[in-house]
Amino acid sequence: MTATLDRVRLADLTLDEERRFSERHPRSRQLFERAGAHLLDGVPMNWMARWASRFPLYVREAHGAHFTCVDGHDYIDFCLGDTGAMAGHAPPAAVAAISEQAARGITTMLPTEDSLWVSAELARRFGLQYWQMVLTATDANRNALRIARHITGRPKVLIFNWCYHGSVDEALAVLRDDGSIADRPGSVGPPVNANLNTKVIEFNDVAALERALEPGDVACVLAEPALTNIGIVLPEPGYLDAVRSLTRESGTLLVIDETHTICAGPGGCTAAWGLEPDMVTLGKPIGSGIPCAVYGFDQAIVDRIHANWDYEASDENGIGGTLSGNALSLAAMRATLGEVLTDAAYAHMIPLGERFCDGVQAVIDEFALPWVVTRLGCRTEYWPRPAPPCNGGEAAAAEDPELDRFMHLFSLNRGILMTPFHNMALMAPTTTAADVDCHTEAFREGVAALFSQR
Repeated sequence: MTATLDRVRLADLTLDEERRFSERHPRSRQLFERAGAHLLDGVPMNWMARWASRFPLYVREAHGAHFTCVDGHDYIDFCLGDTGAMAGHAPPAAVAAISEQAARGITTMLPTEDSLWVSAELARRFGLQYWQMVLTATDANRNALRIARHITGRPKVLIFNWCYHGSVDEALAVLRDDGSIADRPGSVGPPVNANLNTKVIEFNDVAALERALEPGDVACVLAEPALTNIGIVLPEPGYLDAVRSLTRESGTLLVIDETHTICAGPGGCTAAWGLEPDMVTLGKPIGSGIPCAVYGFDQAIVDRIHANWDYEASDENGIGGTLSGNALSLAAMRATLGEVLTDAAYAHMIPLGERFCDGVQAVIDEFALPWVVTRLGCRTEYWPRPAPPCNGGEAAAAEDPELDRFMHLFSLNRGILMTPFHNMALMAPTTTAADVDCHTEAFREGVAALFSQR
């Protein structure tokens, strides 16, 4: 018999966990209350208020796959800065390189030797010869879209429903139930109607892609090779091959955003699955927390850029930024790619992702839950639905904020931090099997509280 969720019981248990959290974190609560005087919503960036708790934890220090809050409690960190700290907190090799470079100078608007090593390593990993460095994945995606429009002469960008590409305006659009395009819920002050610049289709729908590309007005398809920020939605067999074939036939560029899917391996899904994008964008983890991101492209793109590019106006053409490619970011990237997020690290992290999934699945089976767990490399996610979603629309419809809030709070009160916006866990090079097993134990305890007979 399939387990049924009692909503009254869920609400009562959530209140219990809220009280427990508040009692255990008086110092974090005090700091949060003081912060309201000068910080919007009491936090440096207002999405930091989106935790399951009534107030966020304040962190004292973080090392490896753990951090300590100001109340002295230790936490296993499976959020890892929503991928920004996938290299682990304060990895020694990166800390040393960052410290040494900071002492030698942070930014000069001139290249350093590290840029040669980083670009060659990215070429090795992703198979694209040329690279540029910026500060965030949003910057990388924004620049890629502008270049795509420039060299194709086409106005539109195609994205997938409920995709994630940072705060790029063109990607903040979703499909309505009637198939029309709307601004993504919560999008703040969109500059133009989403329909002017963007086409949106569901992931894994080849026919929809073919229809969208047929008019010949799409400069590029901007795609995660697997959706991640609405939960892990994997491509169906042959789908990404179809995307590549249809984009080539229609003269549309294919831009693969590996910012989250770098969890699949050292070269992301591009290398793991043998993809052939025209451009790759990547940010978040590659500098061990120092702001940096990259975008890469092949010789054909370079030739098209050189054919019509005003280098006299290069400091005001909408590409880059004064701090892009700074010495500190390059030093951080070289250390992270060379000594932290290595082949050996992935050989450790991916089996831990499998172990995490196996533990969650065992609990699902034990309690006959209509839930499913999915995995992409060292990233895992569980869902309160009986089968994995095949597109963003299905994934969004399956969200259960009340249940998610309880599970997050329950884990937090037992020393485990999950990604706040969904039930995602990420492994770092310093995550251990014991860390994973602690989550399995807490997950089982939380499920038992919800579904065991009283």
